[in-house]
Amino acid sequence: MKGVMRFGMKGKLSPRFIGPFEILSRVGEVAYKLALPPSLSAVHPVFHVSVLRKYIQDETHVFSPDSVELGPDLTYEEEPIAILDRHIRKLRTKELVSVKVQWKHRSVTEASWEAESDMRAKYPQLF
Repeated sequence: MKGVMRFGMKGKLSPRFIGPFEILSRVGEVAYKLALPPSLSAVHPVFHVSVLRKYIQDETHVFSPDSVELGPDLTYEEEPIAILDRHIRKLRTKELVSVKVQWKHRSVTEASWEAESDMRAKYPQLF
């Protein structure tokens, strides 16, 4: 596995599966052609059935498109709503302060830990 690149990211913690993608057609008995995004244009779109996984529907994957403002390139900006928690990690010579941030259009369980200095610089209204 050393040096193996999986869809543009390398290392042990690179994702094993990406997607979901729409199946366009069946090619032969055990292969399917998928609709891949332009970012994966270098990847051949036909995959063997053994590398595909069944999509398990989850309520958190669905969001209402009218509440998200899409840009001209079909991207949207994540905005923080609130700071839920604060954590100080002490190293030998310094202290690292992290804050747990709840993001807009995300649930509380999907809150992430961010550096407090970065959040103060980008979003001073939260503090």
